[in-house]
Amino acid sequence: MLILIIEDERSIREMIALALNNEGYQYLEASDAHKADSILKEQHPDLILLDWMLPGISGVDFARRLRRQDHTLNIPIIMLTAKTEEQDMVIALDSGVDDYLTKPFSTKELLARIRSLMRRTNKNLSTEQISVANLKIDLQAHRVSASGQAIDLGPTEFKLLVFFMQHPDRVFSREQILNQVWGHQTFVEERTVDVHIRRLRKALQTSGHENLVQTVRGSGYRFSASH
Repeated sequence: MLILIIEDERSIREMIALALNNEGYQYLEASDAHKADSILKEQHPDLILLDWMLPGISGVDFARRLRRQDHTLNIPIIMLTAKTEEQDMVIALDSGVDDYLTKPFSTKELLARIRSLMRRTNKNLSTEQISVANLKIDLQAHRVSASGQAIDLGPTEFKLLVFFMQHPDRVFSREQILNQVWGHQTFVEERTVDVHIRRLRKALQTSGHENLVQTVRGSGYRFSASH
């Protein structure tokens, strides 16, 4: 497993790196968001350890950026911070991180949090398959098919379809879809949802499933096999 450590304090990076190495994990190091960005253009870590107080841009703002980018959207993140107030935890979790660990922490606790988060992540992305009206999503393989024929979707359309198929027959507003698919604190405009809905419908035309994505006038969108 490859873990990216984003921490500006060298002593803490070295402590974490030693603990990861002793557990057999591979790791990469970045002292700021700029260096982390460079790494993420070339590598796809399985998990990110992200310090809140980074130079230039805070870990919270960087986490929000990661959650808006397709290639980093689903990477689990643990926030590391000296902030201990409940409101700080809320801010961190709302930024899109998956867990929150306050300094000072023991390496044993850090490793336990890593194992716990990876178990949850692997469970969510297990061999689970979702199927509606002969349209099937394999979450582990990240594939969509209909009657055995593959359907090509972009990353955002794939996430959008997963969300819809996990919540069939429910009406969602554009704002709700943005929060669930793009993440809270997103800067994406609501009309972006309409653009990706059109792209999703176009991709589903090849299998005749485009009508499953239904417009509910004045409310938003619904995914349903019923008309």
